Amino acid sequence: MAINQESKLGFNSYPVNGEEPRWKVQGLQEMAPLKSLEQHHPHIDSSFQSFCASLGILSVEDFLLNDHYEFAAIAERQPNSERIKQGIREIFSIIDGQRQPLLNGMELLDDALRNKLVLSTGCDGIDLLLEGGLREGQLTELVGPSCSGKTQVCLQAASNVAKNQMGHRVIYIDTSNSFSPQRIACFVDLAEGRRLQNVMNNIFCRSVFDIFTMFRVLHQLESNMRSQRGPQMVRLIIVDSISSLITPILGGSGSQGHALMVTNHTVGGEGGVPKPALGETWKSIPHVRLLLSRDRENNATSVSIVKHSSMASGTTASFVISGR
Repeated sequence: MAINQESKLGFNSYPVNGEEPRWKVQGLQEMAPLKSLEQHHPHIDSSFQSFCASLGILSVEDFLLNDHYEFAAIAERQPNSERIKQGIREIFSIIDGQRQPLLNGMELLDDALRNKLVLSTGCDGIDLLLEGGLREGQLTELVGPSCSGKTQVCLQAASNVAKNQMGHRVIYIDTSNSFSPQRIACFVDLAEGRRLQNVMNNIFCRSVFDIFTMFRVLHQLESNMRSQRGPQMVRLIIVDSISSLITPILGGSGSQGHALMVTNHTVGGEGGVPKPALGETWKSIPHVRLLLSRDRENNATSVSIVKHSSMASGTTASFVISGR
């Protein structure tokens, strides 16, 4: 979709500044190149980086995979051993800062029972299945083969939330050029021109085609959301499709008052049974996993719960995307 076509319909392109990412988004620092940390962590300087590079350590992830005892022993023999030790302590401090706080049972129960916002997707079958829709603070994954309706659900959810949440914003991260303003318009009553304009103005689309751009988008989004309150707050983040990127980066419990929905492809499992792509690393991250399949004869989409923290797996429903 050309940018000028989106602009005619009132769409916003999500702004990302050009600054170097500080790798403060939850789950990203362990993948950060050491060089990217130098600006904000003075002990991880060029001398420390050169020492690490001589041992094949170029990122925090490499550091975690290294034998720390051997690393410390080699560092001890260096002329600038104290400086290297300071760098090591700084990296451990960075890693410690990424840990989630320990919560006791009552705190977890209180969090589960708290009256969190539920966002209707606009798809009756999914809303019925999830007892209202997408829940604040949860990552919902839509899994299915090509043409099963994943993108259509994302577009309808974006339209519905932008329309019904009193100006709250939707962030749509598009990794495969599948975003369609025309489809969004189909979900809104075109007779109400002002309403359509409001919906369009509350959806911010950002095209992302590599993991480094995703880092920058998430970092900027996190920074913006720290200061957002009231009617302009981000209510829903959509990533379509997460499987197009290297993606063990969206975990964590900090919801910042929004719901997160991502799409994923399927691959062949044992006995030919389809399973979500991205393997074991990604498997445990989503709170909710829904499997979509489409019946081309009657144009209906069926959805079943594969994973849910509080609902039974295997429950199914069906729906038809309006405007097809």
